[in-house]
Amino acid sequence: MSKAFEMRSVVKTFPEFQLGPLSLELEPGTVLGYIGPNGSGKTTTLHTLVGLLKAESGDIEIFGRSNDPNDPSWKYDIGYVGDIHTFYEGWSAAKNLKFLSQFYPNWSDSLATDLAKRFNLPLAKKAKSLSTGNRVKLSLVGALSHSPKLLLFDEPTSGLDPVVRSEVLDTLFGVVESGDRAVFYSTHILSDISRLADDLAFLDDGKLLMRTAKDDLTDKWRQISFRLSGNNIELEGAVSHRHEGDDHQVMSLDHEVTTRHLTQLGAQNIQENRMTIDDIAVQILKRGNHVANS
Repeated sequence: MSKAFEMRSVVKTFPEFQLGPLSLELEPGTVLGYIGPNGSGKTTTLHTLVGLLKAESGDIEIFGRSNDPNDPSWKYDIGYVGDIHTFYEGWSAAKNLKFLSQFYPNWSDSLATDLAKRFNLPLAKKAKSLSTGNRVKLSLVGALSHSPKLLLFDEPTSGLDPVVRSEVLDTLFGVVESGDRAVFYSTHILSDISRLADDLAFLDDGKLLMRTAKDDLTDKWRQISFRLSGNNIELEGAVSHRHEGDDHQVMSLDHEVTTRHLTQLGAQNIQENRMTIDDIAVQILKRGNHVANS
């Protein structure tokens, strides 16, 4: 079976920034969270993937087909929502969707109507009168109504207030979880994707730091406290270490390795606490290659 997408050694350069060389792939039915700070290259990755930008080198395939700008048929399998939502402002939401439907052979008017109801989207309103939240909802309905096999989301809830963001995400995740789609979700807000993602890929300054199964992170990372005399203690698996006297606290990317080392050193009162995905992500992005190569 073809991969949902495959990027091989892709490079895109700008005067003061370079993405890549980036190699990344996504299997059908998998949800990949693409995590990184603003300016790390997430949007450039998405734009290169969908053909809005042309890479200087490397190859990109969507379900085994090159993303050739001269043959747009590969786009039929994609539903894309970015952080900017562009419509014909004088048209109603319904008319915008009707116009969009012409470009997708698999478009379903009944699905579009059902999605609009689920999102509580006012179809009769003109685009220019829609709130920011409803503009996001209209983009999502447009991206989902042709039942794409690959969903690409680039910070789709950027700028929404917390209540509307939660509402949009709850509905979106309900739609996504009911199908067998591949999802590539780019964000710097990890809570937006952590409950849905199978894997997480971390990007910083145009470079892929690591990709891992989400459950592997939560299973292995721990905050560990202990008592041990000495200041210059180097522990296996520890990515951060602070202490006051003989009381120490470390963050470990593999708690079994770290606690085994502590036991060998004779540490006392060893206590472990699980870490949230958000806390783990902060450490990965903060410490970069030190964590990725550990």
